[in-house]
Amino acid sequence: MIDWKTIDTVLFDMDGTLLDLHFDNYFWLQHIPEKYAEKHGLSMEKACAEVDVWMQQTMGTLNWYCLDFWDKTLGLETAVLKQELAHLISLRPHVDELLSALKAAGKHIVLITNAHQDSLSLKMERISLAHYFDRLITSHEFGYPKEDQRFWEALQSNEPFNRERTLFVDDSIPILRSAREYGIRELLAIKHPDSKKAAKDTEEFPAIDQFTELLPVL
Repeated sequence: MIDWKTIDTVLFDMDGTLLDLHFDNYFWLQHIPEKYAEKHGLSMEKACAEVDVWMQQTMGTLNWYCLDFWDKTLGLETAVLKQELAHLISLRPHVDELLSALKAAGKHIVLITNAHQDSLSLKMERISLAHYFDRLITSHEFGYPKEDQRFWEALQSNEPFNRERTLFVDDSIPILRSAREYGIRELLAIKHPDSKKAAKDTEEFPAIDQFTELLPVL
């Protein structure tokens, strides 16, 4: 699928790509509404509806991923609440094998995530992955999410890469389209970002189910 001889840099998303998206889906769709309902004396149905309105309004913006924004909006301590569910943070299958093979092959490996720094820190504490990467980058450092072309411009300035010799792997279709617009040549989607849900439609993008699909050629 990938001609690794033509790839120097590999950019990886975190949630839903390297990590099972079940943690984040459960946190935002179940845990947060429950805590919001408790704090404000609402029914679960009413709490879900109110949280969903804010999510729809901020989707695709940096606020959607910003724990500081949600703390202020919901009146909750989201970083603390994430700690309560830290046991659900887990790797997708064969991540270690792939990252180890890429590192051994001399590829430049960079994690680029929209996650807030507190989320990134929690996950790197829970799952030992940081040593595989040349750099860990959260879009909050640049002030723009990966959906925004200004993110890619800032990334290029801070961590230069050749767009023609770069592979980017992400589970988000809008983000993959943003990367394609910026000119990144090799793009891969993830079929099963959440282990508890069915495979997703990756639309026009080639996709993998397991990272073992990339290992033989490496």
